[in-house]
Amino acid sequence: MSSGPPSKAHQALESSRRESVAPSTTETLPAPPPAHAEEKDIDGEALEWKDFGFLPIPQRVRYDPERPAHFGLMMNVIFGVASTFIVSNLYYCQPLLIQFSLYFGVTYHEVANIPTLVQAGYAIGLLFITPLGDLVRRRPLILALTFITASLSIGLSITKNLAAFEILSFFVGIGSVVPQILMPLAADLAPPERRASALSIVLSGLLLGVLVARVLAGVVAQFVTWRVVYFIAIGVQYGILLVLYWMLPDYPAKNRGATYFGILASMAKFAVTEPLLVQAILISIGSSATFTNWWVTLTFLLGGPPYNYSTVVIGLFGVVGIVGVAMAPLIGRTIDKLVPWSATLFGIIMLLLTFSLQTAAVGLNVAVVVIVTIGLDVFRQTQQVSLTTAVLGLDASARSRLNACVILAIFIGQVMGTSVGSKVFTEHGWRADASLNLAWTGFTLVVLLARGPHCPRYTWFGWKGGWELRKSRVLARQQAEREAAAGVGVEKGGDLNARRADREDVKEPIQDQDEKAPTPVRSLEGRGGEKVDGDMPGEKGAVGMV
Repeated sequence: MSSGPPSKAHQALESSRRESVAPSTTETLPAPPPAHAEEKDIDGEALEWKDFGFLPIPQRVRYDPERPAHFGLMMNVIFGVASTFIVSNLYYCQPLLIQFSLYFGVTYHEVANIPTLVQAGYAIGLLFITPLGDLVRRRPLILALTFITASLSIGLSITKNLAAFEILSFFVGIGSVVPQILMPLAADLAPPERRASALSIVLSGLLLGVLVARVLAGVVAQFVTWRVVYFIAIGVQYGILLVLYWMLPDYPAKNRGATYFGILASMAKFAVTEPLLVQAILISIGSSATFTNWWVTLTFLLGGPPYNYSTVVIGLFGVVGIVGVAMAPLIGRTIDKLVPWSATLFGIIMLLLTFSLQTAAVGLNVAVVVIVTIGLDVFRQTQQVSLTTAVLGLDASARSRLNACVILAIFIGQVMGTSVGSKVFTEHGWRADASLNLAWTGFTLVVLLARGPHCPRYTWFGWKGGWELRKSRVLARQQAEREAAAGVGVEKGGDLNARRADREDVKEPIQDQDEKAPTPVRSLEGRGGEKVDGDMPGEKGAVGMV
């Protein structure tokens, strides 16, 4: 049978079939996602892509709630190095006072105001600047402060007026609180099991800054003008600013609904309502007083009989402080394995032994001086890292304020150690001064023992919770308690279900009768007459009424 050309009806059928299969050009397709869709953080706030509203944040350090920043050893070291050279701003001036006196043509007494003003500015910054770490994003805050201190250092390097130099020094002190903002940030970024190690490295950088500033300023000023010291400081700080811009992770603000004055008021509240913080403040005051007393009176001790050392030799004893810095990683890892309270106890006991040795023989043999210097650096650092770790664990949203309270206490201790220690040494000698250190350390031991390692947060005195000192055993005990509580909950849940089944069994015959039956426990009447599942609120209400 021959096949002829397709009929018109067949052609029309094929055409309609193709049109039904082919996509319509007028069909509405879903709109593509916008090229720059706004991303939000875990609190629903738009993520920040720029610092100060105009400076782009490098892609690798932008905050991403799905991929938190990795706080490794390299980042930790950057925090420590930044702390070293920013806190150095407070100490460059100390070896340069004689040069200042000669250049500005004033007395030693007048130039002595310079280190006082720098420290006063630092105290103001601790009180009014560092709490901002709990209110705003810390990345732009740190970058801004670093830029300000570096720029003010330009003024220090070129000014020819003493009053201008003093004013600039005061504001440099205010801006040099960056390490005290980096410290809580390190606590936020580091894993809990590495928090003490991270803090110990930042703290070591802080302590190293004191040594570096004095040595660098003294050596440079010995061969060239004092202005070169500040030229170096300018270059180093701008270099740190560049590194921080590329490497410092962004982190969202913690308390978006808070106000600045509310943040400041909460600091005072913490200082009277948190027993652990008050305990840390009192211990820090006593410990800082002993530390400052030792270093201030060391010059008198070594410069007088029986040692009679020169200024250069006395200055070299500061290098012994490097031992404490070198021990930082070991100290941090050790504290990570212990309950912070037990590390504090160890530090205090070793300081008692150190100051006992000082009282007995520090004026008789120079080897004792070296041992006391090393012991004081290492064991005080152990104490401070453990206290800071414990305090910053109180409230993650208030770490900047909590840290500021502890640092202010250290500052008070420094003032006390300088004034009281110098007076006791000059009037009563080295043995009486060593006994003062022993008494202050004994005070810190009494304060520590007044409140045990596992006291509830708002308990002021006592040893409730036991005295286990190793963190692993404490965690194992807590895990066992949680599992036991979960087991009890499952058992109670089974008993509850059994009682409900018994009640339903009792109610079933009543519903079979023509009498009005009560509402079943597992079936509640909805507003529209439909039945909804009882779930937990309905079940609890039914059980409570039976």
